[in-house]
Amino acid sequence: MALMERTPGRWPRPVWHAPWKMYRVISGHLGWVRSIAFDPSNKWFCTGSADRTIKIWDVGTGNLQLSLTGHIEQVRGLAVSSRQTYMFSAGDDKLVKCWDLEQNKVVRSYHGHLSGVYCLAVHPTLDILLTGGRDSVCRVWDIRSKVQVFALSGHDDTVCSVFTRPTDPQVVTGSHDSTIKLWDLRYGKTMSTLTYHKKSVRAMAQHPKDINSFASVSADNVKKFNLPNGEFLHNMLSQQKTIVNAMAVNRDGVMATGGDNGSVWFWDWKSGHNFQQSQTIAQPGSLDGEAAVYALSYDVTGTRLVTCGADKTIKMWKKDQNATPETHPLNFKPPKDIRRF
Repeated sequence: MALMERTPGRWPRPVWHAPWKMYRVISGHLGWVRSIAFDPSNKWFCTGSADRTIKIWDVGTGNLQLSLTGHIEQVRGLAVSSRQTYMFSAGDDKLVKCWDLEQNKVVRSYHGHLSGVYCLAVHPTLDILLTGGRDSVCRVWDIRSKVQVFALSGHDDTVCSVFTRPTDPQVVTGSHDSTIKLWDLRYGKTMSTLTYHKKSVRAMAQHPKDINSFASVSADNVKKFNLPNGEFLHNMLSQQKTIVNAMAVNRDGVMATGGDNGSVWFWDWKSGHNFQQSQTIAQPGSLDGEAAVYALSYDVTGTRLVTCGADKTIKMWKKDQNATPETHPLNFKPPKDIRRF
């Protein structure tokens, strides 16, 4: 007699989502586009690039509004504060900068990283900034006084993704050592370490509405976890079979992931069903190998998706308005043996 009775799992049926299509390609950067952040007012977004500039674009028209110089290596992390008129940037030059968007200049720099800075996040309710980098530490900065509050150390390799939330664990980091750590911000200590991935955790995304779950992605799988304790929920039902650099989720539960081979895959958040696989085309004049997607983000409403790539362009996507469940039926087979690990 088995000790645990296996109940036949009712796998949630995916919600139907319209397919997404690309409607605009913006060129203007002279190097790989590595990072993106939206302004909370949804009027503009900023992109950071290997050409060492940060460019600010109009969301509606896609026109360039501003170019900011100041980094001396590629800009790998960007965030816009919803509480002050500040934008934060971080790069391979070990610099973390705070830009005042009323004067369009750097007003603070945060010194302390020993190597390139790969990711950056602004706390939603406190005036602190989190940066993770190649020195395998996530550093917590007081935005106003530029003081390093904590160095969250414990990862064995580059910290390449970080997000923050108002309640504990307030900081979650993903690393090239293939672990995810949940941090207690009061003491600067690890609350728990998730070791489910086999490869680098290059991107993580929080669900905008259901703040108690997040997804993380590495070259082996997209996994979904519960917070605050980090219980593993399930794998997404397909494998992208490439290094995945970026992911984002919108309010409707559409998750997008962008990979090194230029694939942008769209997923249903609840069931983990992959309902669309698109391929970005490298812009004319670039190598085929430069189709990689390095960063992606939804706008504030979640109706537009912006992807940034190695072909130096920024591509904007939106839902296909004419699609219906009849024209694009769900092709969903529930998983027979859902692996619990």
